[in-house]
Amino acid sequence: MDSKASRPVAGIAWMVVTGLCFVMVTALVKLLGGRIPAAESAFLRYLLGLVFLLPVWRQLAATRLTRRQWRLFGMRGAVHTVGVMLWFYAMTRIPIAEVTAMNYLTPVYVTILAVLVLNERLALRRILAVVAALAGAVLILRPGFRELDPGHLAMLGTAALFSGSYLTAKILSDELSATVVVAMLSVTVTIGLAPFAALHWVTPTLYDLGVLFGVACFATAGHFTMTLAFAAAPVTVTQPVTFLQLVWSVIIGAVFFAEPADPWVIAGGSVIILAVSFITWREAQLKRKHITPPTPATKV
Repeated sequence: MDSKASRPVAGIAWMVVTGLCFVMVTALVKLLGGRIPAAESAFLRYLLGLVFLLPVWRQLAATRLTRRQWRLFGMRGAVHTVGVMLWFYAMTRIPIAEVTAMNYLTPVYVTILAVLVLNERLALRRILAVVAALAGAVLILRPGFRELDPGHLAMLGTAALFSGSYLTAKILSDELSATVVVAMLSVTVTIGLAPFAALHWVTPTLYDLGVLFGVACFATAGHFTMTLAFAAAPVTVTQPVTFLQLVWSVIIGAVFFAEPADPWVIAGGSVIILAVSFITWREAQLKRKHITPPTPATKV
C-alpha cells in the first residue's frame, strides 16, 4: 500500500472523475422522471450495458464455476436486483443530493455486516464511527421534522442491499478474477430484472434508450476510473475525495433540476463520509484486509 502513495495526485484526479461519472448516472435517471417504471429503467440500463462485456465474453464462457460459486452469484444477483430497483425508484423521487448522501451509508452497513457474517472485530473507535454515520443519516432524514418520501425509505433499503452484494463480491473475488465477478453481476441482474420490467412494460422512445445507454456508459466509465484511482494511490488517500460527489450532486440538482441546496443534507452527508473515511484509515493503520469499501465501489 505504501508503494502506491507516490502517485496521490493521479489517484485523487481519477477519483474526482469517478464521482462526476456516478453523479451523472443519477442525473440521467432523474432526467427520465417517471415516464418509465423503475424496474424497466434498471433492466434497460443493464441490458444495454451488456455490450461492454463483449471483449471479455470468451473469458467468461471459459470459466468453470463450482456449485457453491453459482449459488453465491445467484444470491448476489437477487440481492443486487432488488437494490437496483429501489435505487432507480429513489432517484426519481428525491433530490440528487439526498440520493448521493444516503448512498454513503452502504460502506457503513458493510462494516456492520462484516461483523455478523465474516466475524470481523469491531473496536470501540469503529463503533463510534458507525454511530456517527448513522447520526449523519438522521440529519439527512430528520424524521418528525419533515415528511419522509418513499424514496428515502427506498434509499435506506438500497444501501443495505448493496452492502450484502458487496460482501458477497468480496468472498467471490478471493476465488475468481474481478472480470468474472463484475460480468456475472451484469448478467444475473439483467436476468433478475427482466420479469419485474415485463410486469409494467412501457415502450421506450429512442430518447429514453439514449439516456439509459448514457447511464450504462457513465456507470462503466466510473468503475474504470475508480480502478485507475485505486491503482495510483491507497484507498485512504482517495476515500475523502468521494465527498466531492456530494458537491457535484448539489450543483447539478440546483442548476438543472431546481433543487435547492439543503444544508442538513450536506451536513449529514459530510458526517457519514468522514466516518467512512475514518474506518478506512483505521483498517489501513492496522494493516487489515480491507472490508469496508470506498463509497463508489458499491454502485452499479
